[in-house]
Parts: sequence; C-alpha cells; structure tokens
Amino acid sequence: MKPPRLRKGDKIAIVSPASAVAAYVPRRLARGIATLEKMGFEVVLMPNATAVHSHTAGTIGERLQDLHMAFADPTIKAIISTIGGFNSHQLLDELDYELIRNNPKIFVGFSDITALFAGIYQKTGLTTFVGPALLTQFGQFDGLDPYTEESFNRTFMQTEPIGRIEASEEWTDEILRWDVADDRRREHHPNAGYTIVKTGVAEGPILTGNTGTLLLLAGTPYLPSFDGVVLMLEDDESETPETIDRYFTQLRHMGAYDKIAALVVGRFPRKVDFDPDFPLKDIILRATRGYDFPIILDADFGHTDPVATLANGVRIHVEATDSVTLDILEAAVE
Repeated sequence: MKPPRLRKGDKIAIVSPASAVAAYVPRRLARGIATLEKMGFEVVLMPNATAVHSHTAGTIGERLQDLHMAFADPTIKAIISTIGGFNSHQLLDELDYELIRNNPKIFVGFSDITALFAGIYQKTGLTTFVGPALLTQFGQFDGLDPYTEESFNRTFMQTEPIGRIEASEEWTDEILRWDVADDRRREHHPNAGYTIVKTGVAEGPILTGNTGTLLLLAGTPYLPSFDGVVLMLEDDESETPETIDRYFTQLRHMGAYDKIAALVVGRFPRKVDFDPDFPLKDIILRATRGYDFPIILDADFGHTDPVATLANGVRIHVEATDSVTLDILEAAVE
C-alpha cells in the first residue's frame, strides 16, 4: 500500500518518536522548519515534538498521541521525524495499526525510527521511508543538500518510477555542534562512488533501515520478512568494527542470507574507524561466506550526507558488474 503523493502547499507534521534532541536545539529546529516552508510546504509542529521525559521525547503516551493525531488528521499529508536516537520501538505495542492502515500517508526519517518504519510496514503493508530528518538534513546551515532534495522530490512528488540512485559527487560526515557551531556549510569530500564486494544481478522489494535498530526486532512480530528483498542497511558513528561485525554475523545466524536477493550498505562515518587491514568489505565477506548474492558498499544513505530516500516494499533492480546500477523500478507514492 502506497501513500498519496506530496504536493506543494501540503501540510507536513513534525514528530519526535524517539530522543528529545529537538527540545535543546531551537535554532536548528526553526531552520529545518524554514527549509520545508521554502520548499512550499506548510509545517505543523506536533504538541509533543519538543517534549522531554528523561531520555525520550515525552512519555510513550505523548509520543503515540502525536503519531496518531498526525495520521488521523486528513489535512496532514506527510510526517517527518525530527531525529532518531533511541527507543522508538517502545511505541510498537500500542500503535494503532488500523488507524494507520485507514489513513496512509508518507512517514519519513531514519536511524532509530527504523523500528517504526519496519513495524508499520510489517503490520499494515504501508510503504514507509528511510530518508532525511528535520534536524539532521533539513536543519543544516544551507538546507538540504541538492542530492538529498532531488531524491526527496523524485520519491514523494511524482508518480513515475523513481529511477536510478546515482552516486553523489561529494559527501560529508563532519560534525558541527548544533546551535553552537553549525553556522557554516560542512566540509565535503569527493565521492569515489560505490564499492563492489560481490558481483551479480538481482531484483526485489527494498527492506531498509538502521542495522542495529532493525535487529532489535528479531523474534518479534514487527520484523518484516527477508524473503527476496534487497536489504539496504546503514549505521551510525557510535558503532565500532566489533559491533558492525556482530550485526552482520547475527543476520547470518537468523538465516537472512538464505533469503535476501542482494545487500546494499550505506556509507559509514569515518569515526567508526574500520581497520585498514580488515575493512568493512572483509567483515561482510566473512559474514556472508558461502553465499553468492550481489553486495555493494558506500551507497548514499545513512549517517553521512547527502542521503537518498528509500522506500520499503518498492522494487529495485541491482547490478554489480563492471559498475553499479541501482534502479528503483516503480513509484513509491500514488
């Protein structure tokens, strides 16, 4: 089930289903809202988007209230999270999936919000989206990177097949302290493009998100099926080579590699500090030993910028031969 497309003038709701960062960076929050307004949208900050309850953005009830209000309001056409963080999976047990199923709309963000995207997709069949969040992307000093904005528009504002995900020309993982030092464009680096780990050709529906968060759902009714999917995973700068190795080994033990059609991994921040003598490529080769599906690294999604928007359940064609082709074969909205 695909949500209706987005049009200029539409109303977008801002929610904080996980961490309470938005409460502490009012300038960054205002800048993100201003970027959306300049893009032609009306922005509604939901009542608890800047709430604080210990380490979360409000209680479970407050965070659920915002999501349910946003889905129930027929004037709201899209929902964007402020940021990820931790603990959005606390909402899964009490989410009103019937309400969501009866009011399909765009819901986009990334990182910890993976738990909600996966759970909603699994429980309702609604296409959910990993893409830019309000604080991290829209709230940048110079707004959205052109690559990020172009992908956002192609995904949400037209009903033609989305098409190819080309590698960006440049990327950044520079961290500037929000509301203190984020008063300039971040330093960018030339992008060397995709890295092929295993060659091959595949096609299947996308299943995407943050690796550690997705694996929180193992053994629960909220984890989508791996059958035939192109698994598109990323993770953040707080991870280490050891934890990334553990995640990809867990996927092996879960039987994911028996089922998936291909694996595409988003670019990691340099802070993860992979061993040059045993880099990410070798970690993944070890975890996927004995399997023969295409594997691609360094795609433009995750915790570096710019980011492509990816849609759970939408079919993608993957080629890893002399070069890489990632071609989304259908529209993500109606």
